[in-house]
Amino acid sequence: MLLWVGLGNPEPSQARHRHNIGFMALDAIARRHGFSPWRQRFKGMIAEGLVGRQKILALKPLTYMNGSGEAVQPAAAFHKIPPEGIWAFHDELDLAPGRVRVKRGGGAAGHNGLRDIQRALGTPEFWRVRLGIGHPGHKDRVTGHVLGNFAKADDWVEPLLEAVAEAAPLLAEARPEEFMTKIAFLTQETR
Repeated sequence: MLLWVGLGNPEPSQARHRHNIGFMALDAIARRHGFSPWRQRFKGMIAEGLVGRQKILALKPLTYMNGSGEAVQPAAAFHKIPPEGIWAFHDELDLAPGRVRVKRGGGAAGHNGLRDIQRALGTPEFWRVRLGIGHPGHKDRVTGHVLGNFAKADDWVEPLLEAVAEAAPLLAEARPEEFMTKIAFLTQETR
């Protein structure tokens, strides 16, 4: 079993925030692959399903972004999922809108959700699915950007989420390079 964690904030008014693209990605995957209904557990909402032949526990922490580890650690411990079996889907300022990069380990790069997961797990050695939301251009505008809704002009968001869901079996097979390539192919017309 793998633990796929979408990072975001739980308030309904924040559902379309750029910071919640991790939640949006998990919702798209759960819909596409017929996961169980979402239910509350481990300080979050969980759903289970198969992606390809791999069992996935999807988790959307209800702890707010800065406390994401409070949901991830107990879920991982209960299901005995090691850090290398945890994949965090999150917004990434340093990637152009619609771009996706996957990596294992590394620093939090100022992302408080990642920082809290590292703290809770005691290691940075989990996977990150970095979903590009673009940078607003100046550091003084970052908070408003990430905590703002996607604009109508952000017509790349839905195609990206559908591409992530379609390519998800490659992630489940631990083939991140092929996952990124397939997303780039599927979204090339929307960039």
